Amino acid sequence: MIDIYTNKINSKDWILQNDLYFNLNTGNEEMSQKEIDLIWQIDEAKLTPDKHIETKYGLGTIRNLSSGCKTLINIVKHPDKVVNVEECGPNVLRIIFTMENIKIYMSRPTLFDIPDNAKIRFNNSDIVIGGRGYNAWWSKEYERREADDL
Repeated sequence: MIDIYTNKINSKDWILQNDLYFNLNTGNEEMSQKEIDLIWQIDEAKLTPDKHIETKYGLGTIRNLSSGCKTLINIVKHPDKVVNVEECGPNVLRIIFTMENIKIYMSRPTLFDIPDNAKIRFNNSDIVIGGRGYNAWWSKEYERREADDL
């Protein structure tokens, strides 16, 4: 199940600024092989033992990863937190929507391919399945927002 929250809450259980959170916290943690593989998959960056990255553009530090990559690693490393995915592109969202038992924040829909079997719960309430359910929920949400003048 992927829990999506559409209303922002300032809480210690939420990661709203992914770059900052990653740079101060997650980037200092040990990376598993799964996380190293995700870094390669998203940014084509090879993580070295001393927390540097090697890319086709040259050497950098782990802080030079893209915002989308940092967001994905924050989700993997901190599944108990609600993570803001609004800076993620379709390449990262496709991976996120294949995951289980995660919590994300998005205030608007993004167009990308969602697996047909993805189970999604909006705001601890409405449960939908796959891309069709996701798109239908957002259509109703926009009608509600328009009716409420939001």
